[in-house]
Amino acid sequence: MLMDFKLMGKNILVIGGGRESYKKSIKFLEEGCKITVYSKSFTKGFKRLAAEGKISIIKANIDSAEEFLKNLTQKPDLLIAATNNYDLNLELVSIAKKMGCMVYAIDNPSMSDFTFPALAKIGDVKIAISTGGKSPAIARLIRMKIERIIKPEHLLQIQLQHQIRSTLKNLTSNQKMRRKILYSIIKDYKIKELLKFGKIEEARLEAFKIIESYISLREDSHGRISNNKNEKA
Repeated sequence: MLMDFKLMGKNILVIGGGRESYKKSIKFLEEGCKITVYSKSFTKGFKRLAAEGKISIIKANIDSAEEFLKNLTQKPDLLIAATNNYDLNLELVSIAKKMGCMVYAIDNPSMSDFTFPALAKIGDVKIAISTGGKSPAIARLIRMKIERIIKPEHLLQIQLQHQIRSTLKNLTSNQKMRRKILYSIIKDYKIKELLKFGKIEEARLEAFKIIESYISLREDSHGRISNNKNEKA
């Protein structure tokens, strides 16, 4: 089951300063996490992020996972064990689990609480592709194909829908009507063409015309839709 966790502000502890841990750290950094990396050495990428104040790096030689974790001033929300020592990684995630932390071992999927699916991210669109760890290469190929399918007009449609949804919530509590209006806007040919050429303001005006066409419809006391024109004065 793929889930999109809200990780903003979460404390991520990374053990290991190599390329793989750097790639994983970037993903968490994009989600607004607070990242601290412990290692004997660090890639240029880690050093650059630290110099920019985006992460904290601490030089350390960890011999005992239990001693190291016991002496932490703050329990992390999630621990990534990414050293080149399999036994140390195993010990780190085992103890961190007992502490109530989520864990990820870079060389031990069975001990990890989650996997990293291939993620297609274009604007506000995020699509995760997972093969259950059977073929990361195929997952990446599918991700690349999906990224080519999503066009700028799709991202503008998302922006338009977000604005219209906020307006509709103030106009009616009837979810069925709101859904009908939103799908009418999505399917409208003129709006599609305007968005294709980046004309978001013109598309918004057309969307409001569609909303106005529903103005004569209102909810009765039972949540049914009736037409004002057919009502008696």
